Amino acid sequence: MIPKSHPRYESLLLREKMVEASKEGILADSALIAHGRGEAFDYLLGERTTFPAKRAMYATVASMLLANNPVISVNGNTTALAIDDIIKLAEVLDAKIEINLFYRTDERVEKIAEMYKERGWENILGTNDDELKYIKNIENPRASASKTGIYNADVVLVPLEDGDRAEILSKTGKTIIAIDLNPLSRTAIKSDITIVDNVVRAIPFMCKIAEDLKEQDKEFLVNIKNDFDNKDNLKESLEQFKVKG
Repeated sequence: MIPKSHPRYESLLLREKMVEASKEGILADSALIAHGRGEAFDYLLGERTTFPAKRAMYATVASMLLANNPVISVNGNTTALAIDDIIKLAEVLDAKIEINLFYRTDERVEKIAEMYKERGWENILGTNDDELKYIKNIENPRASASKTGIYNADVVLVPLEDGDRAEILSKTGKTIIAIDLNPLSRTAIKSDITIVDNVVRAIPFMCKIAEDLKEQDKEFLVNIKNDFDNKDNLKESLEQFKVKG
């Protein structure tokens, strides 16, 4: 039992949620390592959502509202941490949700798909029954992509992404948006828009932004998208990390 008075109460709750998801077979064996790495960066960030992160979120929502086929790519970690908010964001943005796993097994795919279906999201893409195609030059199981989802998407939100896929997807002409607590990662640098924030803060905040921006005209959204510079925003994001000696 974690006391609410603990200074890192929320972070420890997330850790427990990941442990439970691992026991249930939702996560890959290395998932807790990946989460711990992100947790360390979040600690250095002050476990807060910064202004550069918010700027990137506005650019993200604008891009997805302007898209013809926006897709949210999910894995075990993002599902365990933020499934309800992911579904809400997809509903507001009229986006698709697709399962995409680096350590892909039929069992994990089925368990993750069932979690979405239990919450009323029936059309989950990337399942074992889906029509999957394969993206060239990605030499791991993440090369698989739903024909009606990521394969033909024009904008893809890829929380907790691996850098090689982010880079290759971007080269295919898709707008790739990452949520990554490490502004120096290959994923952060190779994506078109990078939100340097914890996914559990970023997704709910984008839901609020989407409710507002979906009422705006196309020109307003285009201006938000065009005014965003990922390189400059990453530089400003890096400056938000406070390391005291």
